[in-house]
Amino acid sequence: MASGFFALFDDIALLMDDVAAMSKIATKKTAGILGDDLAVNAEKSSGFVSSRELPILWAITKGSFINKSIILPIAFLLSAFLPQAVLYILVIGGVYLAYEGVEKIHEYFFPHALAKDKVKIKKMTDQETIDYEKRKIKSAIIVDFILSIEIVILALSTVVDEKLSVQIMVVSIVAIIATIGVYGIVAIIVRMDDFGYKLIAMNKKKKSILKSIGMILVQSLPVIIKSLSVIGTIAMILVAGGIFLHNIHFFHDIFQHFPSILGEFIVGLIVGLIALFFVKTYTKISEKLNSK
Repeated sequence: MASGFFALFDDIALLMDDVAAMSKIATKKTAGILGDDLAVNAEKSSGFVSSRELPILWAITKGSFINKSIILPIAFLLSAFLPQAVLYILVIGGVYLAYEGVEKIHEYFFPHALAKDKVKIKKMTDQETIDYEKRKIKSAIIVDFILSIEIVILALSTVVDEKLSVQIMVVSIVAIIATIGVYGIVAIIVRMDDFGYKLIAMNKKKKSILKSIGMILVQSLPVIIKSLSVIGTIAMILVAGGIFLHNIHFFHDIFQHFPSILGEFIVGLIVGLIALFFVKTYTKISEKLNSK
């Protein structure tokens, strides 16, 4: 009886070791999307009044948990009863990620006409401010939902051949780490400038170490957000390329002799350009039809 009891503990320990190892692999595979998720949410959570930044970020974080609570059961059901659908969703998501990455590059070199116009700044009423915050939160949660699908499906693809119990544990761990990790780092980033201003205000001397640190924090915030945006764009293209290289034999056969990162970037770029072409063509046709 006792030996059976200890054998059960041994089995549980081995299972948890396997889950921990697989969770590490799955987290690495989703790192590119997490980088983009971080960049997007850092951008969407900044630019508010200091006292509203954390409440808005908390509202987005709660929305992210709700998103994953919807996505996870659906993903596990698909894995159990229609595992082939996981691959299709993964590839469709790869097209979306490639498109998003290339579209950002296109927008940088060929900015939208509205982006060139000067925006008139006006003081908003309290109700307008509330409505603006709600729109930003809703937009961030929608983007999080799309990225969460990719994170969950990509994590699931690493353990799709394992038992359902292992899939549930591994993917759930990745989902929780993704949410807490991303939004925890975003919280630190968006409060960097406020912490910097406090350090500056605390030191009345012209030269002091704390004042210099405060200045660095304040000046670094826009640079960090911009850098994250660039890193996130590249990461999206690489992740998309990796999805196609590892799951579609056509791409794998062509680029198998290329360095891994170069092959992933080229494939992601090609798929993104094709997707961008179709989207732009569809948009132009729709505009012409609507103008008639």
